[in-house]
Amino acid sequence: MTAFSLEPEQLAWCAELRALAARRLRPLAEKGEPGRVNRALVAELGTAGLLSRLFTSGALDLCLMRESLAHACTEAETALALQGLGAHPVHAHGTPAQRARWIPRVSDGSAVAAFALSEPGAGSDAAALSLRADRADEGARPGPAGGAPVPHASPPSGPSAAHTARTRTGPPTGTGAGPGVSVGPGTGAGPGVGAGPRTGAGPGVGAGPRTGAGPEASLGPPARGGPAAATGPPAEDGPGAGAGPMAGAAASGTSPDLTAEPDGASRWRLTGEKCWISNAPDADFCTVFARTTPGAGARGVTAFLVPADRPGLTGGRLDMLSPHPIGTLGFDAVPVTADDVLGTPDGGFRVAMDTLNLFRPSVGAFAVGMAQAALDATLEHTARRDAFGGKLKDLQSVAHQVAEMSLRTESARLMVYAAATAYDAGAADVPRRAAMAKLLATETAQYVVDRAVQLHGARALQRGHLLEHLYREVRAPRIYEGASEVQRDIIAKELYRNLEDR
Repeated sequence: MTAFSLEPEQLAWCAELRALAARRLRPLAEKGEPGRVNRALVAELGTAGLLSRLFTSGALDLCLMRESLAHACTEAETALALQGLGAHPVHAHGTPAQRARWIPRVSDGSAVAAFALSEPGAGSDAAALSLRADRADEGARPGPAGGAPVPHASPPSGPSAAHTARTRTGPPTGTGAGPGVSVGPGTGAGPGVGAGPRTGAGPGVGAGPRTGAGPEASLGPPARGGPAAATGPPAEDGPGAGAGPMAGAAASGTSPDLTAEPDGASRWRLTGEKCWISNAPDADFCTVFARTTPGAGARGVTAFLVPADRPGLTGGRLDMLSPHPIGTLGFDAVPVTADDVLGTPDGGFRVAMDTLNLFRPSVGAFAVGMAQAALDATLEHTARRDAFGGKLKDLQSVAHQVAEMSLRTESARLMVYAAATAYDAGAADVPRRAAMAKLLATETAQYVVDRAVQLHGARALQRGHLLEHLYREVRAPRIYEGASEVQRDIIAKELYRNLEDR
């Protein structure tokens, strides 16, 4: 692989992004309401041309964007990432009509996207999804969970508008609590988000190397792209989503698993629940993964583009450690047709993996940005802080910790860049490289931020301090889009697969 020394124009672009985030984006982030989509921030990202770059940039440029924004404003990084995560399946696998309707609106920040993969009982094991997509005979059919019959209704047309949400009660059940990822077999943990100023940050987003709609971004060097890698291990969902048409439903009580029931030759009814969903319940449309063929594992999942105004689609908010827009989605016989399919029927697992193989390295870039911010703060603090007759930096135990923080941060950065470059080049080992990059970078960021807090002392634990903010933000990336345990499993499987192929 190439040695990763950025070109002068790339370095200048990163500096420009950091300045933009500090000058224009952070003030908007500070005015946002915790746990809800900050539409003013999303719109400013569109005005700056960054959202359109999600559909014209390669994986490396995506990583540079996420790392640079995360260094100065994690909320802006998250808003960018979630737009890409929810909209990339439309860009890469949608029909011309789907792309024409949604990609320009995502690009200018007027529409918010969500990526709906995780379920209460299926996080890391995406092949175990059970949201039903049922086909049924014409006429009424029994409602979900033995309820009253639900008459057929034609899917609405036109742009997504506020729809009448039917309230669902009951907290999600099942194991796992985290945007699309479980920790270990049958367990899970949700991405962190909490209260306090300057909150926000989230999962990976990204833009596929294929070209898409939307104007060219106003910032940055010429975009580069590469073929998407569609193979890989179980997919996970990312956190985040906003406030909009689906809002209003409570997330309490139990709900059936999500399935897609046949409703004629080219129509389905989605029934069940999704949990820990990016930008839920505020998104204007969702990329939803549902089971269309029972018992078929990964080969029986279909991806659907579901506008938020579909009848029977409701949502609720989740109160997370760090207040990102993350919530639940309820599907009460939500109608979808062949026109809503992304890719092909029963081909949804490939859509999910194509998306996650792109976004996982950029989750690592987000983590590297936070680690660098913590390291910079620590360098400044230890150089000025008086202690034991000198400065903190003069203590060997402190200096060695700072050196270790820098070593690990730079190592993670290089692995992230290597994985992104492999993706752009269409390398065969993208799943392994993406998993390694996400694993190393997120675990490194956790270490660096924790060390930074320790070296700052009690002041770093005060609400509103940069490190208090980063301490809450840094926990989630080790879980969403594939927990660290899942990444290790991916790496091992890829290594043994290569051994068998020799």
